[in-house]
Amino acid sequence: MIILVLNCGSSSLKYQVLDMKNEAEYSLLAKGLVERIGLEMGEITHRVPDKDKFVIDKPIPDHTEGIKSVLDLLVDPEHGVLKSLSEINAVGHRVAHGGDLFSSSAVVHSEVIEGIEKCCELAPLHNPANLLGIMAVRSLMPEIPQVAVFDTSFHQTMPEHAFMYAIPYEYYVLDKVRRYGFHGTSHKFVAEKSAKLAGLDFNNSKIITCHLGNGGSITAINNGKSVDTSMGFTPVEGVVMGTRCGNIDAGVVTYIQKKYDLDNKGISDVLNKKSGFLGVSGVSSDARDIEAAAADGNHRAQLALDMFRYSVLKYIGAYAAAMNGVDLIVFTGGIGENDFAVRESVCKGCSFLGIDFDSEANKVRGVDAILTKPGSKVVVTTVTTNEELVIAQETMRLTTK
Repeated sequence: MIILVLNCGSSSLKYQVLDMKNEAEYSLLAKGLVERIGLEMGEITHRVPDKDKFVIDKPIPDHTEGIKSVLDLLVDPEHGVLKSLSEINAVGHRVAHGGDLFSSSAVVHSEVIEGIEKCCELAPLHNPANLLGIMAVRSLMPEIPQVAVFDTSFHQTMPEHAFMYAIPYEYYVLDKVRRYGFHGTSHKFVAEKSAKLAGLDFNNSKIITCHLGNGGSITAINNGKSVDTSMGFTPVEGVVMGTRCGNIDAGVVTYIQKKYDLDNKGISDVLNKKSGFLGVSGVSSDARDIEAAAADGNHRAQLALDMFRYSVLKYIGAYAAAMNGVDLIVFTGGIGENDFAVRESVCKGCSFLGIDFDSEANKVRGVDAILTKPGSKVVVTTVTTNEELVIAQETMRLTTK
């Protein structure tokens, strides 16, 4: 069963084409990454096993253009892996927010699309991008079944005291205002993968997973269940991100909105699209650009990095306290997998937990590795995430019933 997986982020698009024999046995036909969507110049990296990677530099103004480029590559005579798009049996999509409408993955039909649209205001950077993928596939391959896999489902195990906000209770009862959390497929996948790498029992361990990229979140996993996570009702809460502010005094929001006479969309754009790395540095939303600017002595770029690392450090300390200890800390995502300076800075900042960090082992990018010395009370790993595989498994399960 050939499955195309589309994973649209706020400024990137991952894709994989997998030939699924069963849930555990599969072969990867192709994968790729569309980066820097919305910036001056984008980049597409297309990989086919046993072939050299193929890179295209071109402007990618929006996700529609990114998805079209991916589909063209898949059937390209030289670089593609399919004779036609009709060879695809099903398409799986990562969808950021399911609100209280979706507690599990769902086969896409009109009502599901309407439900995802209703949740767009909760995830204004992601759900619209996810819908673009769904609608593009629907127009090109209307007979192909599609499955939406929601980031929020793994976090449904959070206890009430963790997912509730201290606001009038009727907002929860009437409007379902609560913490939902995101990146659920990634957090579960890397936690299980890292536990195996470290020789720990996933269902009998205290794990903190740090999914750090243009969007970032941190999750506390106790005995296989999510018990708290940094993103909340929307993906804007938590650590400092590429264009999102992360945690902020709610009074700042109302102050800025009133002072600059902003409507709801205006203040939402400030918090979701103009803040974070971009807002503080004034340079870019991309961590690589920020680090380059900081290395050249740009104070605001360095400040953005310091704020980001500090926010990650605080969450690790808080979740270690919430679980009364931690056995394993995991770094994943574009920054977590590739930025050894961030990993080292954060881990040295919480050495009080008993982390014996190995700076030499840490000098790796994009590989699975243990970053602590033997005997460290807390094991630290960096592992590559594979949300696409989880999505393919869910897609196969729901379309072969």
